Amino acid sequence: LSDIIHTQADHADFGGVVPEIAARAHVEKADQVVARALDEAGMARADAPLDAVAATAGPGLIGGVMVGMMTGKAIAMARGIPFLPVNHLEGHALSARLAEPIDFPYLLLLVSGGHTQLLRVEGLGRYARLGTTIDDAAGEAFDKTAKLLGLGQPGGPKVQAAAEHGDAARFSFPRPLLKREGCDFSFSGLKTAVRVAATDALGADGTLDEQTRCDLAAGFQRAAANHLAARTERAMMAMRLPVGDQGRLVVAGGVAANTEIRRLLTALAETHGWRLLVPPPKYCTDNGAMIALVGAERFAAGLVDPLAETLALAPRARWPLDDNPDGKRHGGGKKGPKA
Repeated sequence: LSDIIHTQADHADFGGVVPEIAARAHVEKADQVVARALDEAGMARADAPLDAVAATAGPGLIGGVMVGMMTGKAIAMARGIPFLPVNHLEGHALSARLAEPIDFPYLLLLVSGGHTQLLRVEGLGRYARLGTTIDDAAGEAFDKTAKLLGLGQPGGPKVQAAAEHGDAARFSFPRPLLKREGCDFSFSGLKTAVRVAATDALGADGTLDEQTRCDLAAGFQRAAANHLAARTERAMMAMRLPVGDQGRLVVAGGVAANTEIRRLLTALAETHGWRLLVPPPKYCTDNGAMIALVGAERFAAGLVDPLAETLALAPRARWPLDDNPDGKRHGGGKKGPKA
């Protein structure tokens, strides 16, 4: 019924998100965003028939998560309706279902600023991790490469824009984990290789010329996309699909908006006869609609705990999507599994 997003531009000068600035902005803007969402949906009046409230309870920068979760708790408590703490990653996992119905199971490639994972999505609350990054996430690698090359923030779009004018073949970057079995990812070595190449390419004045900057961006983007596609192909081979079932590959998270990554994954899906599904760009990046979808599906499935219990839950900075097989319990903050 409504989908309101407030985006901060206050971090650009720092080359990345500053947790304290983000948390303070959440405090200032959260209730305004909620008010706008309720108003646009025609649900602003006190007796509006809200069934439940869902809010991200983790993982993520704990300050922002805490503000959002407390805002959701307050609304639920004031109205006496259920509160559903949602795993942010589950929002991404189901985000493609905002655009169209998608049958389970499917393979999910989650690529964002904080996470790079391959998951088998069996159904609501049922996820099996096939691979994850052993060091940096893909989005973090894009952000740090943009900062290294002086392209500004947000890193993903800036790298892509520069790469459009660059020669990806000029610099030869390594293929991470080429001889390693499994479906895990690694981006730290690739970042180092870009830094070394950039240092070697500095001009007499100690700066990079514009063409070299674009070539480095193109080379990094091509290497990162190739790595993501290669590990995803391994996961596709590891998927045990029902007989006669066409494979489905869902790509979600902010990095899924990258055109080079989409191009390679489209070719990969066509080669293996799979169907590629990518949410619209507004649902690839962080948004409240995907959290509302998870809450709605869990509410409809009866995966709702008593309000007194959910109000006592603490936000979690870390919360692996596959650590609660029943998909119901939140985990309880510091005492939760792998917290």
